[in-house]
Amino acid sequence: MKLHYLIFMYLTSLIGISTQAQTYNAYHNTIASGCSQSSVDTNLQEYVNFGIKSVGSTAIQNSLDWLKAKYQSYGYTDIVEQEFTASGQQTKNLIITKQGSTYPNTYVIVDAHYDSINGVGANDNGSGTVALLEMAKQMANIPTAYSIKFIHFSAEEIGLIGSQYYVDNTVIPQNMDIKLVLNIDEIGGINGQTNDTIVCERDTGNPSSNNAQSSVVTNQLATCIGFYSTLNTEISYAYSSDYMTFENNGEIITGLFEKNQTPYRHTPNDIIANMDTVYVYEVIKGATGALAFFAEADQALSTNSEVFSNLDVYPIPADKKITVYFGKTVNEVRVSIFDINGKTVFNKFYSNIENSKTINTEKLQSGIYVMTIDIDGIKKNQKIQIK
Repeated sequence: MKLHYLIFMYLTSLIGISTQAQTYNAYHNTIASGCSQSSVDTNLQEYVNFGIKSVGSTAIQNSLDWLKAKYQSYGYTDIVEQEFTASGQQTKNLIITKQGSTYPNTYVIVDAHYDSINGVGANDNGSGTVALLEMAKQMANIPTAYSIKFIHFSAEEIGLIGSQYYVDNTVIPQNMDIKLVLNIDEIGGINGQTNDTIVCERDTGNPSSNNAQSSVVTNQLATCIGFYSTLNTEISYAYSSDYMTFENNGEIITGLFEKNQTPYRHTPNDIIANMDTVYVYEVIKGATGALAFFAEADQALSTNSEVFSNLDVYPIPADKKITVYFGKTVNEVRVSIFDINGKTVFNKFYSNIENSKTINTEKLQSGIYVMTIDIDGIKKNQKIQIK
């Protein structure tokens, strides 16, 4: 976990930046309840129809094209294909980004691998693949404080290669600020058995510095599953899936995995008939509610988004000056800056601003701060850094 994120979370607790108490949230339940059994079933059948999605195959490329088209139909535009080589074959991760309104540069990552071996992979990992699709569909027009990345990794089945490539070539060089990673792998259960419990997975490995935070978010995940689905939960440990590459980088991880573990993974019998699609649907509902919680979905943010639709703060990191760009005339605005101890180090009221306001920051020491911009009582918090 990045030091500046630890500092920022400490700062938010001191100055009261919006953090959600974990209670049942009717708005989040409305989002989760929008999930559709028929949509899940249709997407799962379409995924299976592509065949064995091994790295370098036509089937996996067709699956990626299908996924991309799905996200476009949901209204997403920030869609990136990340190409890499695995076992001598070219393949791609697919990364879809939904921008948050309050912390646009801090990400909740939800991931699932879409490759399969020895079979069509209905459960492993068609179930996780359609989970991401349905969650993204429900969240498409929902305002969230944090940004969300929906990531479909390739080459998981041959050694977590796609997720490792993403961590090495995107997360690390960009010093990406990740709130948490939610991995969804194999949530189909077994047809004919009682599938009423989902396993929520926490980090118990090395480095150990992120284990406590992982336990917190895993317990929060389990609570959300209880709020927004009919399922029971069980806490276990994370292993052998794409979240491990993030865990090794010090990120906070959690995950979902079936309680009744299929005997058909990696075989031609990993087909829809051998899994429980109603169970998949219930897991997705709970996961959607959890995502709304983690990303801080809030109806009030829609007003925030309208007021701050053109807002930009630059440069970051700043030296002697920082500019707040509004992109329009603002009649009245108050700009405040808080330091690591929650102390107000800057607080000024401005009127009749045309497009932007430049603020002198040369008296501020190097470090992480939070800037609050208040326009007519509607506030936006922006993390800033001073050199």
